[in-house]
Amino acid sequence: MSLRFAVLGAGRIGQVHARAIASVPGAELVAIAEPFAAAAEAARKAFGCEIRTIDAILGSADIDAVVICTPTDTHADLIEKFARAGKAVFCEKPVDLSVPRVRQALATVEAEGATLMVGFNRRFDPDFMAVKAAIDAGKIGDVEMVTITSRDPGAPPAAYIKVSGGIFRDMTIHDFDMARWLLGEEPVSVMAQGSVLTDPEIGELGDYDSVNVILRTASGKQCIITNSRRATYGYDQRIEVLGSKGMVAAQNTREAKIELANGDGFTQPPLLNFFMTRYTAAYANEIAAFVAAVKDGAPTPTTGLDGLKALELAEAAVHSAAEGIAVSVG
Repeated sequence: MSLRFAVLGAGRIGQVHARAIASVPGAELVAIAEPFAAAAEAARKAFGCEIRTIDAILGSADIDAVVICTPTDTHADLIEKFARAGKAVFCEKPVDLSVPRVRQALATVEAEGATLMVGFNRRFDPDFMAVKAAIDAGKIGDVEMVTITSRDPGAPPAAYIKVSGGIFRDMTIHDFDMARWLLGEEPVSVMAQGSVLTDPEIGELGDYDSVNVILRTASGKQCIITNSRRATYGYDQRIEVLGSKGMVAAQNTREAKIELANGDGFTQPPLLNFFMTRYTAAYANEIAAFVAAVKDGAPTPTTGLDGLKALELAEAAVHSAAEGIAVSVG
């Protein structure tokens, strides 16, 4: 029997998850909730689902699980409502921009015995999963240093930046989760630097567009994260993990896996230029993992606690960049 879904929010990320649900065996998209009529109707036509209100979905017996893709400031409230309604919950990151509010929502999930998975899609990218598998198999020995490069082709609209919580909570939060996953230890120290190098308006909005972060664990392992809101050559997503016996790395994904050589030299196709195309497989794998966990009654691969830990690192980075000091975590 398929796990029957409703997607809350038919914006860009809601469409990504609706498409992922449609591609996963054992998952069925039954309904979508979206206040903008044109977006709701477009989703209905694209995915063959019904349009319902959030309140109707709360009481729908034919909905087993919801995917929350609404604005961030609604996430915690919706998690609590659907946990109390007995629905399994998948929520896009972050759970909230406030650490205390995240803890409150997670306490409700625990009290209700509900299922919650937080959307850290990069853990489910096939190449990044292969990096993790190599680490777990001991192929590079003990992890010592991790380097994560994540650069967007361009900045999101100013209206989005205003409500995003800033680059550390919105963009780097994915890398904080990846760092925890690959290091295998919790970071205890965060040192961050931020600059405005690509667009003065981003600085006027109180945010950065170019940041670097150094995380350190209690045993001395390190992770270096570099982010930029501008990469003129495409969506730059790379990982390198150095261990005591070797190194494993995942390189960028291109439009085609070819190399052209002629009198002008060696060239390769451009990088994939957007997260929706770069991480198509990751989003499908993520939903498949959620479906499997719900059906088996097993813990989800990315939990509310993972969401909390990543946000705590983001908060530490905000303070570190503002104050020019290393900030302790945990």
